[in-house]
Amino acid sequence: MKVMFLLLLTFIPASQQGQMSVLLEETMVSFSGEAQGTTYHIKYRDEQQRPFQKKIDSLLAEIDKSLSIYRPDSEISQFNRSMSHRFVSPHFYAVLKKSAEVFRTTKGVFDPTVLPLVEAYGFGPAKRPKGAFVNVDSLLQYIGFQYIVFDSVSVMKQKANIRLDLNSIAQGYSVDQVAALLEAQSIQHYMVEIGGEVRAKGQKDNGQPWTIGIENPLHPAQLQTKLKLNDRAMTTAGNYRNRYEANGQVFSHIINPKTGEMEQSAILSVTVFADDAITADGYDTAFFVMGLDAVKEFLATRKDMDVYILYTDDTGQLKTYLTDGLKN
Repeated sequence: MKVMFLLLLTFIPASQQGQMSVLLEETMVSFSGEAQGTTYHIKYRDEQQRPFQKKIDSLLAEIDKSLSIYRPDSEISQFNRSMSHRFVSPHFYAVLKKSAEVFRTTKGVFDPTVLPLVEAYGFGPAKRPKGAFVNVDSLLQYIGFQYIVFDSVSVMKQKANIRLDLNSIAQGYSVDQVAALLEAQSIQHYMVEIGGEVRAKGQKDNGQPWTIGIENPLHPAQLQTKLKLNDRAMTTAGNYRNRYEANGQVFSHIINPKTGEMEQSAILSVTVFADDAITADGYDTAFFVMGLDAVKEFLATRKDMDVYILYTDDTGQLKTYLTDGLKN
């Protein structure tokens, strides 16, 4: 039946094709809003034109109440102030489980216990003065996801003063949860974007695949390239936006948890493509810290992901690396 439908579309007169385009546009629902300290944009095709914004806002608020380190009443904040916590919602456990996987496969380059360093450098909710001296050696003793133990019921620390920051992966999880909400309502054509993290399925209203743009990090107002996103998710990590300069030094929010130092790299941005947004989001910052050669070696055995990396060479010229899965 699908083949017959495609053949019929081939022979539709041009005048009727215009009418079909209008019908497709009429089935598209589009809205945007603010949540989790950022903005979101959602589009989906639905012949019934059902409005799901209230449900989505409620879902995002629920995730925020579980995982936001900016809320003192969140589950993660309660855990950071104590030694153990019994899960209230399913979100905390789900993100911890994925975090453990990424921590293990990146050999600790991705580490959600990096919060003490994040705050020390002037990022995060602590409001520490930016540019202040950071005693890295004194803080590294509080870094180590291996000290976090959890099951589906609760989470506990094996060492005092360990604190979690899941911001580098929670937004991808939120994108996946919104996508799951839409699919539960039989929506099969959608694009979900939260704070630049994207997941898309099916087609746009004109029958074309969803298209996403990647910024030029040397000229952020310009696009470096456009790529089609078909039944996949995409997230980006970069050090060219959330940064500041003090005492002649550039401070970036991307920190190497192994050394405690802000990452100084020729890499400017890493965009990861995966089947779900939580996977892409979990690995994009890790790949940034790992460096280009290590990422190439890592992805040689991980065909479930693709990357688009922008970096500068020795002369300061912008260069591009992309995996074979993106070249076509």
